[in-house]
Amino acid sequence: MHIKNQVIRVGLIGFGKAGRAVAHVLAQDPQVQLAWVARRHSVPDEATESWTGAPVLGLDRLSWRDLLDQHPVDAIIDFSNADSVWQYGDEVRRRGLILVSAISSYDERTLAYLRSLGASAKVMSSPNITLGINFLIMAARILRRLAPFADVEILEQHFKEKPEISGTARKIADTLDVEDERITSLRLGGIVGHHEVIFGFPHQTVRLTHESIRREAFGTGAIFAIKRLAEAPRGFYTFEDLMMREVKAELAAA
Repeated sequence: MHIKNQVIRVGLIGFGKAGRAVAHVLAQDPQVQLAWVARRHSVPDEATESWTGAPVLGLDRLSWRDLLDQHPVDAIIDFSNADSVWQYGDEVRRRGLILVSAISSYDERTLAYLRSLGASAKVMSSPNITLGINFLIMAARILRRLAPFADVEILEQHFKEKPEISGTARKIADTLDVEDERITSLRLGGIVGHHEVIFGFPHQTVRLTHESIRREAFGTGAIFAIKRLAEAPRGFYTFEDLMMREVKAELAAA
């Protein structure tokens, strides 16, 4: 599947706080057509009753094969949970779809399955798909390479209801080859998401900071990923991979 300069039909899985914010952003982009939103149950609730966009489909009434036969799309965005890919993955593989996974954490077995889909489809997985945080990770990785002797600490802050350590913070730690013990977590009311990487040098300090102001930032990142995957060959990508393709193209044109 190669889509360029065409409207991309998209299906969205998950209609929680992040999913709803992403749906609103998708609905406003002229190069994207939000064809449907899929959620676990078809029973209406406050969120669906106030939504006036694409149809919300319940997976308790449709199999993934039937859903995609009746409502075909070019791409799927997943904002649901880590188990969902096992339910729709084979259809992504069979149809050669674009898949953007925004799940915060996968176990190794599920991640290996997700990677395997790249043999037949275009797959991007990242625990955080905002452009800003992925630029931060790229910049932090470069600084770590330039100054491997610097001390590194990671601070992440989120809303009170988030129980686990941020998947984004874990990815930053893994990228910079530092232990999870170097992550400090704070839970405070009203914070959408804050990540900070602190480099301690002998005579100076560098702080790289990203602040998520609204969840709509996830939608902007999802659209970036979909459009870049549409022009990319089949394979498995991280968000950083897609950004590096843009950087390399820019450097080549300079």
